[in-house]
Amino acid sequence: MTKTLTAQDLSETFDAFNRHDIDGVMTHFADDCVFYTVGGNEAHGTRIDGAEAIAKAFSGVWGSMSDAHWDHHSHFVHGDRAVSEWTFSGTDADGMRVEAQGADLFTLRDGKIVVKQALRKSRPPFKA
Repeated sequence: MTKTLTAQDLSETFDAFNRHDIDGVMTHFADDCVFYTVGGNEAHGTRIDGAEAIAKAFSGVWGSMSDAHWDHHSHFVHGDRAVSEWTFSGTDADGMRVEAQGADLFTLRDGKIVVKQALRKSRPPFKA
């Protein structure tokens, strides 16, 4: 029997993001997952391969923005694809704040996330 990922699973993942709970976040990621970040030198942002490297990248966001938060998140799953919408906010060490809407496009396999493509509005940071 094939396991499926649900919208509730994604909601719990984002709740874990907001707790800065890396083990909770990574529960639904496959070991061979790929994460395409919101920024980078390539058209797709930056590609990060594998659960360990992705966990390090997520933890890095929390390290650089201790108040990082994904608010108003909502989710839907259809077959092997899923979408999450959210509003990201966070303040860096220099007091510059980001608040912007975004979305994740997911590819799923056997109840796990195998691709996470993050997209976020391009809004300049502002003084907190």
